[in-house]
Amino acid sequence: MEFCIYWLLLFSRIIMSAHESDVHTISPEMPAMFDGMKLAAVATVLYIIVRCLNLKSPTAPPDLIYQDTAVNRFLLKSCSQLTKEYIPPLLWGKSGHLQTALYGKLGRVSSPHPSGIRKYLPMQDGATATFDLFEPLGDHRTGDDITMVICPGIGNHSEKHYIRTFVDYAQKDGYRCAVLNHLGALPNIELTSPRMFTYGCTWEFASMVGYIKRAYPNTQLIVVGFSLGGNIVCKFLGENKANQERVLCCVSVCQGYSALRAQETFLQWDQFRRFYNFLMADNMKKIILSHRHSLFGGHSLKMIDADLSRLYTATSLMQIDDNIMRKFHGHRSLKEYYEKESCVHYIHNVNVPLLLVNSADDPLVHDSLLTIPRTLAAKKPNVIFALTLHGGHLGFFEGAVLFPQPLTWMDKVIVGYANAICQWEKQKPPCQSDHLSEGSCLKEKA
Repeated sequence: MEFCIYWLLLFSRIIMSAHESDVHTISPEMPAMFDGMKLAAVATVLYIIVRCLNLKSPTAPPDLIYQDTAVNRFLLKSCSQLTKEYIPPLLWGKSGHLQTALYGKLGRVSSPHPSGIRKYLPMQDGATATFDLFEPLGDHRTGDDITMVICPGIGNHSEKHYIRTFVDYAQKDGYRCAVLNHLGALPNIELTSPRMFTYGCTWEFASMVGYIKRAYPNTQLIVVGFSLGGNIVCKFLGENKANQERVLCCVSVCQGYSALRAQETFLQWDQFRRFYNFLMADNMKKIILSHRHSLFGGHSLKMIDADLSRLYTATSLMQIDDNIMRKFHGHRSLKEYYEKESCVHYIHNVNVPLLLVNSADDPLVHDSLLTIPRTLAAKKPNVIFALTLHGGHLGFFEGAVLFPQPLTWMDKVIVGYANAICQWEKQKPPCQSDHLSEGSCLKEKA
């Protein structure tokens, strides 16, 4: 910072000197002075670029918190991405903002187009959930039938580029994939009830999982959630122990764990979170307005006008949640909505192996929220918490200098961890059934 101030002062002094010289005759030193101005300007720009792109930041393996158990040692040995250095693209990959922006704009580079079948599931309240089913493109390495049940991020669906890239990669590794389309997220699918997806509603995800269990009675499940989807899958598993039946493991990437705690941080300008909040609110407005007739059709004209007026003037997700979203499930206040729909109150009930992944430079998830997975991983033997230095929000791009690779570190970690879990289930000692810890084995032997 001192270096930056020095160059700015020098630049100002040169300009003042140049202005004073205009009053008198042009001196012979003027060409040299202008050269100095150019050098100062270039140096200032270079300094700003280095600071903004975080080029001096080191690369390192993810910071891991876990208990020393036999299964965790096996997983970390088998999933090498969790212990090796994550190296983002050299010129821009160390900026969480650019990683997030590139993910938000492009999703992925050279995104494939996996072929799936869309399924429609009628819900008890009249809503119609949809998900896309993708069959594996080869046998799984263990020879077993494994299905990944995937919950995307806020307002996302199976047609998003990052989902398509991940599904294609998982299919080629022998996984069947079922991807939930958040209620109302697909522009060409009309709502059949006055309700759309919310922060923590698990009804549609539970319906999809139930369909997969019935249609494939021999399949085992890998549960995967991205961002908001991470909150939903962890809440789903923790709500009822029966939801964990036939589930091998769960992976959650870039979620915030508690909407109530995140509420205050989303109103801060630190890391431009308030700006991101505005952008996400604007996207939510578009989704809601595209379904205005389904969502507000049964109300009186006076109520419709009031709701739409509040929606149009909203500048944050919290305002939209308070005025629109919480009412879908009858929550009396925004606090109640965030409390009941956050996985922080359920995640401690998850007993299957659980991998929680976050990035330290994620501009959407404040560091204070990461005390939740840190504490959980320190207390529960089935949890591994991995925190990368770089990656932004769902970015995690890899590449040499400028151009990122189609597959990201995140894609490789999820499939690598899933492969390790499947292999562990094949060869684990009999005394470690039902995900028992190493201590249980020693106790049984004694």
